[in-house]
Amino acid sequence: MERIAVRKLARVLWVMAIVVLACNIIVLFFVPGLALMRSELGMLGELTPYENPLELPARLLSVFTLCWSPEYWALAEDPYAAVLMVFLLSCGVCTALILWQGKRVLDTILKGNPFVMDNALSLKRAAVCCFLISGAALARLIWGFVYYQSIAPLLTYNALFVPIFLMGGLLFMVMSALFRQAAQMKAENDLTI
Repeated sequence: MERIAVRKLARVLWVMAIVVLACNIIVLFFVPGLALMRSELGMLGELTPYENPLELPARLLSVFTLCWSPEYWALAEDPYAAVLMVFLLSCGVCTALILWQGKRVLDTILKGNPFVMDNALSLKRAAVCCFLISGAALARLIWGFVYYQSIAPLLTYNALFVPIFLMGGLLFMVMSALFRQAAQMKAENDLTI
């Protein structure tokens, strides 16, 4: 009875992971444009009201696509926008990898065989991604100290990302070790039977 409940929960979590992963990948496309909205070259000035409101989605898509070109970024004079874009893209890619590793773990749970070495490797990869996000947040925090020449960046979400993702990475490492140990014990028990 409990196995059925675990599989139902795993199925719901699997669907949620896929939906969030798809949203993450879609949002990654918009990161450069959103980062540039703050600068003088931002899209807010370019998106004036049109005579035909049906042109607005196509215009938005072309502006967000233009923001991926290096020539557009060479014109930008706002270093904050560039740092924000690199930070958000790196965190977005790492988050997508964490969700993919979670999907892989849920796949093995749905198959009824969660204690395999692949899960330990997936959790270790998720831990590395958490450490990368924490490191990127720390680098952006230090950059903020230098750029603003104050301690104001301590009051931003970057200051929270450092310990949160560091602890998340440590938790993933512990879970990876537990899954590795369980997989080894399962393999030994399978040999003795």
